[in-house]
Amino acid sequence: MSLVIDTLRTSTVTDELSDAEVQVIEGLFDVQEYKSGEVIVQPGDARPDNLYVLAYGDIEVKIESDDGESIIHVLKPGDLAGMITFVGGAATQISATLYAVGATKVLSLERDKFESLINSHPMIIYRVMRGVARNMHGIVRRANSQSTELRNYIYRANGRY
Repeated sequence: MSLVIDTLRTSTVTDELSDAEVQVIEGLFDVQEYKSGEVIVQPGDARPDNLYVLAYGDIEVKIESDDGESIIHVLKPGDLAGMITFVGGAATQISATLYAVGATKVLSLERDKFESLINSHPMIIYRVMRGVARNMHGIVRRANSQSTELRNYIYRANGRY
């Protein structure tokens, strides 16, 4: 199989797609390679509406803080990035910078290419967007869990600290 199909099969975006439907969207993705430390996406980027799927390597998600950049998460193969702007959010909402950790390969999908399927394959669009929503929901669940854990630690609640 190809890198694109193998990667898409590990991602939530294709959970509801058949093999034939995955082959329809396979050609829409570009494969990009990055060296360790290279910026993949940053605030003010020229391609703010692309969806990224990590194919190989790791990606550090960093945000700017008073103390400099802080790593808030490390993406693993199959994870998504760029979801907010891909679904129509404003580019000004981007606050994180993505950095390659080691040799990294990323699948990139331009929103315009994806939207070209609206008339010919509306169910693919629908199912992929459900996968994006599931991925976002997982991020929110993880953030809520980490927030609860931090709150319990700070206030020494629930007898675990």
